[in-house]
Amino acid sequence: MTATTSPARWSLRAAAGPLATAAAVGATALALHLRDPHQQGSWGVCPLYAVTGLYCPGCGGLRAINDITNGSFGAALGSNALVYPAAAIVVWLWIGWLGRKVGFRVPSLPTNTYLWVTVGVLIAVWTVARNLPGSPLAP
Repeated sequence: MTATTSPARWSLRAAAGPLATAAAVGATALALHLRDPHQQGSWGVCPLYAVTGLYCPGCGGLRAINDITNGSFGAALGSNALVYPAAAIVVWLWIGWLGRKVGFRVPSLPTNTYLWVTVGVLIAVWTVARNLPGSPLAP
């Protein structure tokens, strides 16, 4: 670092990756707000659903983001119940990434194997339950 370069510039330069990622996520959310994924075919179809007729854990995620950008937080939960826990984990990881780049520490995600196996099993059970005939969990 030279005498003419301020530490703030280095921090901004260091944060370029996380900030660019946040901008890309924001642009995607804006696109989902402007082009409603509730309209069939507006964003294509889920490849798994197109081939098998089964809903994947992410099915309804685009609609959930659209619901959130419209302020319909309950409807987002109905579109895909995983949207809030997934968003919390993604935001936590993003803040940790930003922190490593600019110099603050964020606790890492828990690494307990039993916790993540349990999360995986719950997602699998939820995925099966949403594919049962007449399930209210279907997107």
